[in-house]
Amino acid sequence: MSDLDLLTQSLARNVKRWRTERGFTLEALAARAGVSRGMLIQIEQARTNPSLGTVVKIGDALGVSITTLLDYEQGPKVRIVPADQAVRLWHTETGSYNRLLAGTEAPGPLEMWDWRLMPGEGSPSDPHPGGTVELVHVLAGDMTLTVDGVEHHVPEGASVSFEADTPHTYANKGEVPVEMVMAVSVPLVR
Repeated sequence: MSDLDLLTQSLARNVKRWRTERGFTLEALAARAGVSRGMLIQIEQARTNPSLGTVVKIGDALGVSITTLLDYEQGPKVRIVPADQAVRLWHTETGSYNRLLAGTEAPGPLEMWDWRLMPGEGSPSDPHPGGTVELVHVLAGDMTLTVDGVEHHVPEGASVSFEADTPHTYANKGEVPVEMVMAVSVPLVR
């Protein structure tokens, strides 16, 4: 499959996914984006390669970025942000600062949790509703995150975001307690 075919397939899947999550009919999205219903049908059926301008209009109407619409990764998406790659947005000479640890599209309610996992302990979770996203920042210790059977090492100071609509587990395989902060974004019920 060529890169263009891959992007066309990804765009089709992602436009339909986000349109459905937002509860938009084809007609409603067409009106919001200023594109024809026929164009949206062709895009969702991967029968056309729309202009960048059309993709931008659709992304704006859905409230998601172009990169989200063109994302072609398969399966649950996991993105670990190493501590040295967190984005510092503001700082002063005396040491005040803020950092964007991790972010994602948030279609609905958002929860924040404080967690502690003692050595050798873990917490499994069943899949959440489609579209649920979790963000975790590890304050202390090393956390092992397993998403859909794949382990991810998230060290102290790092952050991770992932789609939580598949089985997942938080575990402490180290010798010191894991302290972490978690945000959960749950899609709106329509």
